[in-house]
Amino acid sequence: MPARKSKRLPDRTRQATPPVSAAVPAGRIAAARLFMPQGYEPGYDYPLLVWLADDDGFDLGRVMTRTSLRNFVAVQPGRPEAGEDLEDAVWRAIDATCDRASIHPRRIFLVGRRSAGTAAFRIACRHPDAFGGVVSIGGGFPLAESAFARLREVRRLPMLMCCRAAAARTAAEQTDRTLRLFHAAGAMLAMRIYPGRRDLSRAVLADVNRWLMDEICGPKPSLHSECAR
Repeated sequence: MPARKSKRLPDRTRQATPPVSAAVPAGRIAAARLFMPQGYEPGYDYPLLVWLADDDGFDLGRVMTRTSLRNFVAVQPGRPEAGEDLEDAVWRAIDATCDRASIHPRRIFLVGRRSAGTAAFRIACRHPDAFGGVVSIGGGFPLAESAFARLREVRRLPMLMCCRAAAARTAAEQTDRTLRLFHAAGAMLAMRIYPGRRDLSRAVLADVNRWLMDEICGPKPSLHSECAR
């Protein structure tokens, strides 16, 4: 699939946006939710988390409160409009958020839960040069699709997969195939397995925050598989 044309990204100093620590309607981002960090500084280019939800009960404000109140701007895209798919809604939400807040163009991360985590993998692998990384919480990698068609770029894309121990045992074959695929391709995948039943627990979201900050602040990783539990 051809690479997506470059999108509009912040290239100028923006006016201050009132600090908000809960998800609020995001203006012209149709039916989307926007989270602004506490102590928002318009002169700083923030990482952006694009949260893909698998159900209407997802609460962006509550999830970001458990992830980090200060580290990120976050947006939950609205439902795709007529003639659109989820990917179109993602680009629209990113562009509109970049119009409202100061966003680092190389630090845009996709994060998805369950089936939306699989969708996050899919979109990120189609456009690996547009994202700083991808996180799936409880969603499997799309093994049946040509997700590694842009292998050279995908190798540079950090990925994190979080899953519950019970789910990992149930999907042991798929987990094994996923790890073997990443190892053979030389791509980067970190895997975390958690006890309990809640995939958006404080422990999971704290690990997501640490992983993201390591990718943002740490040294550039070498191109090797990081398939670890």
